[in-house]
Amino acid sequence: MKSRAKIIAVLALIELLGACSGHKPVAQKAGTAAVKPQVQTNPIPYYLPPPIGQRTQEDILHIYGNYATHKLKPYFTKAKVSYPPRELTFIALKQEMKLELWARDSGEFQFIRNYDVQAASGVSGPKLRQGDKQVPEGIYRIEGLNPNSHYHLSMKINYPNEFDLFHAWQEGRSKPGSDIFIHGDAVSIGCLAMGDEAIEELFVLTAQVGAENVKVVIAPRDPRFYPLEADANLPEWTTELYSMISREIKALSPRVNSAKTGL
Repeated sequence: MKSRAKIIAVLALIELLGACSGHKPVAQKAGTAAVKPQVQTNPIPYYLPPPIGQRTQEDILHIYGNYATHKLKPYFTKAKVSYPPRELTFIALKQEMKLELWARDSGEFQFIRNYDVQAASGVSGPKLRQGDKQVPEGIYRIEGLNPNSHYHLSMKINYPNEFDLFHAWQEGRSKPGSDIFIHGDAVSIGCLAMGDEAIEELFVLTAQVGAENVKVVIAPRDPRFYPLEADANLPEWTTELYSMISREIKALSPRVNSAKTGL
């Protein structure tokens, strides 16, 4: 009897060990459906930007659009201007090293915010010739957006415009210069260097509004506080140019002084 009991105990132990150590699949009960493994058939899409040199304006909007819009919208809300607006005006003040952003849907332009200009080479006075490293002065338009700039991003202004070309022709200046940009980084050889974060906002906003709806006014200083007067060493036509610039800036809003108080 004892030997028989031992045999039964050994067999029971072997069966128990097999049950604990095995990895056999559980038998499917009759009438139940098999559970399929979860397979992700529609992975979450992601954006991989092309390398610098191959980027388009659409790529820049994809990379920086949401972030720039998120940063700008509160300023537009405060000014009671929809985003994006219908028109923009950038006022660049060389002496103050500021660039003001103005916008409107209809009616008067409203002050939105200003930016510090990180670098602007040259001195007061219009640009006259290639290589003088002067930031031009006048009333311009954005004629192109460069998503592959050596200075992060850039926006080309239409210098020389008709006014510049006419006076260059009158004075026999065949090379008044070209390739003037508003760009990122903090280096200037005749351009307005805004830093990378600021140019991301300005680039995105200009792309959303349309470059044809953006005006750029560049002044030697703020004519709302200090009258623009041409030095004796500047061309005679500078007086006419400064009069045009002053009218353009002062016409933006009769409430400009109260708007600037909160800068």
